[in-house]
Amino acid sequence: MMHRKLKITELNRLSAEEFKTVDKLPLVIVLDNVRSLHNVGSVFRSSDAFRVECIYLCGITAQPPHAEIHKTALGAELSMDWKYVNNSLEAVNKLKEEGYTVYSVEQAEGSIMLDEWLPDKTKKYAFVLGNEVKGVQQEVVDASNGCIEIPQCGTKHSLNVSVAAGIVIWEAYKKLS
Repeated sequence: MMHRKLKITELNRLSAEEFKTVDKLPLVIVLDNVRSLHNVGSVFRSSDAFRVECIYLCGITAQPPHAEIHKTALGAELSMDWKYVNNSLEAVNKLKEEGYTVYSVEQAEGSIMLDEWLPDKTKKYAFVLGNEVKGVQQEVVDASNGCIEIPQCGTKHSLNVSVAAGIVIWEAYKKLS
């Protein structure tokens, strides 16, 4: 069986203007001091793909416009809503005040395995993803409602932050759509 690849014009994607008006997944992604601009751009692109509500860029996390973010975001930095918050802890506390259930994506005592996470479709969620070396700051983990852990069975102890973001966004999309 032959499978002809579709042309971009056949994909019926939303324009950036249309994207701003459609319903979003009740999910916010918080980047806690993410260093790599390519990782930031990749998170923008994955967030756009699954209509994430907003991205919070915290601490040293770079902000658009930036050529290195654009290189991996491919324009998703223009369609996605985002906010810069100087302090990740401040962002988490603000989201909790606004009614979000906040999870740090981290390997921690008592964490919920992502495949076992059962969200309530009537609630809003935020996932915090951390620095490439140190992960989510402990004070941010402490302020979160809990931790979500991505099950892993290889020899490495972690995933690239943008890959982890893609995995948790996809799982949230499947369970909240």
